Amino acid sequence: QVQLVESGGGLVQAGGSLKLSCAASGRTFSSSAMGWFRQAPGKEREPVAAITWNTGATYYVDSVKGRFTISRDTAKNTVYLQMNSLKPEDTAVYYCAADFLEIRVADVGYWGQGTQVTVSS
Repeated sequence: QVQLVESGGGLVQAGGSLKLSCAASGRTFSSSAMGWFRQAPGKEREPVAAITWNTGATYYVDSVKGRFTISRDTAKNTVYLQMNSLKPEDTAVYYCAADFLEIRVADVGYWGQGTQVTVSS
């Protein structure tokens, strides 16, 4: 049984930083990607960042480029999202996602339970 367990969310002031972690168990995703999506109240879930497991190639949505960094530890089967210079508009529930080739909600094979990130102004 595949599980994605997230940690690291919380409340932070604008300009601050948080680091999210997502530990995967049950299988590895060596032929696909892992990443993060987020969903703000009243909005659709959207992709934030992704990383291919084999090569480490990364993708970022334009709104987080230069502020967020995605990385992975293949030995720990864990993916991270370092979020710096946080803005109130980054407030959302952040979901870990795994087993996708296209970074789209419909293509994601597994989801984490979500972790709340709140950025106060």
